[in-house]
Amino acid sequence: MNITITRVIFTIINFLILYFIVRYFLFDRVNNVIDSREKEIVSRIKKAEKDEKDAELLKIENEKNLKDSKEKGKVIVEDYKNKANKLYSDILKEAHKESEAIVNRAKIDAEREKEKAADDIKNQIIDLAVILSEKALQHSIDEIEHRKLIKDFISKVGI
Repeated sequence: MNITITRVIFTIINFLILYFIVRYFLFDRVNNVIDSREKEIVSRIKKAEKDEKDAELLKIENEKNLKDSKEKGKVIVEDYKNKANKLYSDILKEAHKESEAIVNRAKIDAEREKEKAADDIKNQIIDLAVILSEKALQHSIDEIEHRKLIKDFISKVGI
């Protein structure tokens, strides 16, 4: 292979012509594609960074909301617990009052029954005394008869 100056010059000229043709038709388009791709990648990176910051802010806000919700839940539970305890105390007091009222009524009823029984016993004693007096007045009583009537009276009264 012979290398001559004319061949070298023609090769350089061919190379330059090819370079300008490729540059005119291909480089601009390739550079445009590369630039647009680069811009798209940069915009996606910026969007991803923005989304990450937004997600972090949302996470912080959600954690705060969760904490607030837990505190509100505790307050609500305590409030209901206090209301339940108050209601329990009120019901217990009412039950004690009612039981005291029932006991007092029972005592009053027992006292009335006792007085009624005492009155019944008095009436029976009076009736027996009247009957005994009638028997005693109907005929004369000697000491044996008198003792017999007393024993009879005691057995009827139940003393």
